[in-house]
Amino acid sequence: MSSIDINCDLGESFGQFIMGNDDAIFPYISSCNIACGFHGGDPLHIENTIKKALQHNVQIGAHPSYPDLAGFGRRKIVLSHEELKASVKYQISALIGMVKSLGGELKYIKAHGALYNSIAFGEKEANTFLSAVKEIDPDLAILGLAGSPFQEITQQCGFRFIREGFLDRRYQDDGSLMPRKEKGSVLESVEESINQFISIAQKGEVQTASGKRITMEVDSLCIHGDNPLAEDILKATHQLDQPITVKCIQL
Repeated sequence: MSSIDINCDLGESFGQFIMGNDDAIFPYISSCNIACGFHGGDPLHIENTIKKALQHNVQIGAHPSYPDLAGFGRRKIVLSHEELKASVKYQISALIGMVKSLGGELKYIKAHGALYNSIAFGEKEANTFLSAVKEIDPDLAILGLAGSPFQEITQQCGFRFIREGFLDRRYQDDGSLMPRKEKGSVLESVEESINQFISIAQKGEVQTASGKRITMEVDSLCIHGDNPLAEDILKATHQLDQPITVKCIQL
């Protein structure tokens, strides 16, 4: 693979709480997943992030989550079908409206944190999530965990599915991400992340926590905006001896 989309979760700062370093990251990515206010982000930070994305010609996606600002959306929240559906619709609608008001277009949806993991392997929540998106705009693409049950469910529902891998997260043997509560779940050096980037982007495989190598075919690779090494990792992806072009997926 000579080119790959790199996406990043951005716009997650709110009030006086600054998350990540969005300004430093924008020059190195091709897509961004903008927080919708339920795990991070507030109206002003969200709008400023949209403006920066448009300035850098970075493709925009909405990044809805469980209503969990205190836990940064990384805690499982039990919601009824109706509550979850309404919550997702509310968040996507806000992003669509704000992006449109600034002359842009929302292209895709990516769930955040615990919601991302829940819909990756939970059929019931996956269907609720997709029904919410469909009622807003069935032409939106869905970004989700490559090879997960969610991929098949999404495609069966008629959505375009963008297969996602991760630059900075450790995988388990079944292709799922190692839970964040476990030591080593986030790669701890630039070198490790770059090795994983090359392995997935060029070879279509990844080494798991147990040392096993599994197939990992992706369309987009994610780096987390709140990763303190994000800027250094992204710079290193552009300094490889055999460079891999960062290019957004045409949606």
